[in-house]
Amino acid sequence: MWRLTDEQEQLREHIRGVVREQIQPRVREIDENGEYPRDLYGVMCREGLLALTVPPAYGGRCESDVSWVAYVEELAKVSGTVSLMAAYVKLVTLPIVLAGTEEQKQRLIGPLIRGERLGSFALSEPAVGSDPGALETRAERRGDVFVLNGQKRFIGNAGLSDDYVVFARTGGPGPRGVSALLVDGGSPGITVERLRTMGMPGWQLGAPRFEDVEVPAENLLGREGEGFKLAMAVFDRSRPTVAAQAVGLAQGAIDLATDYAMRRHAFGRPLLAHQGIQFKLAGLEAETAAARALTYQAASYVDSDDPALSKTASMAKLIASDVAMKATTEAVQILGGNGYLRDFPAERMMRDAKVLQIYEGANEIQRLVIARHMAREASRREPLFPACMPGAQDIDRGQGARADGDGRAHAESVGALG
Repeated sequence: MWRLTDEQEQLREHIRGVVREQIQPRVREIDENGEYPRDLYGVMCREGLLALTVPPAYGGRCESDVSWVAYVEELAKVSGTVSLMAAYVKLVTLPIVLAGTEEQKQRLIGPLIRGERLGSFALSEPAVGSDPGALETRAERRGDVFVLNGQKRFIGNAGLSDDYVVFARTGGPGPRGVSALLVDGGSPGITVERLRTMGMPGWQLGAPRFEDVEVPAENLLGREGEGFKLAMAVFDRSRPTVAAQAVGLAQGAIDLATDYAMRRHAFGRPLLAHQGIQFKLAGLEAETAAARALTYQAASYVDSDDPALSKTASMAKLIASDVAMKATTEAVQILGGNGYLRDFPAERMMRDAKVLQIYEGANEIQRLVIARHMAREASRREPLFPACMPGAQDIDRGQGARADGDGRAHAESVGALG
């Protein structure tokens, strides 16, 4: 079971100080102007916080994923945008850490975590979100280069990035035809359309198009045809980060609503003295605590490379993001008319929370992933019902395996972006 060590508690207190002194004063400004707060990215880099889960050989601190999610949670309590900036660094560096050559790791990871370069994780496409095995972007091998053509969509840092991790089809149809490439953001043939979003103000989201972009063959990330497998491994390890964002947003909204309910009076008493408000806030606090426990458990599985990681990460992402949406919506309700005003952070928190149910695998996809694991687990254990029950003979003859056969093949072809 996870438990914060004394060192991790000290780190969290340090992070809270950084957030309170350097990030919180900027949050409203970011929401108003919608500009990417590069200076706050620099703050996180100077504090060494973006290096928490990167091996020391590549400039990281390798604290642990539990330390990392504690950090992201503290950021998200105050700013969904800044927490996403941090989370995205992990999403971009993870495939390089997992599959990169030594040269690729040395060349790219250090500059990314020091803020010298920005990166993008380019998987989702206009017609392909939750089914990355059906990617249409192609990379054709021509001698010592790949020629990349296609369009991506909903890509973070697009237009700002120096480096793109691009997933493209280098072979036949299906997941086994997908490879990952490291693409220089300054390459000729890359154009980017910026997308406007409901929440996460200041975060730059775009739709990059690749037209005859030449990528050196040595920029292949991992082996050809293993890009889909790499993307799924990345998501298993990054979904606890999304869950931590959700937990932070939920707790931030609950704290805001509780503070408001203590000071706002109705019918001669503080709102918090009314049982209806008490029950609502108490339920949200309990649900958020449960989501936090699941999130930190998933993070501990990243640290130990536990086989239960994939299922637990999906459960954490599912539960935490649903709780965040609920908590932020209820915070707006508790604040009443003030909750609907831009002067109060509740409405921004609600806008920020929605995307957590969508990116890195929409919550419907998380349910598919969880169900796939449940079917596998059921197939490996002794039946839990008497053999004389109707249908038992069909299961014994293997009829029930379809839930893990066809279901597994389908579920493994999905699970990326909403």
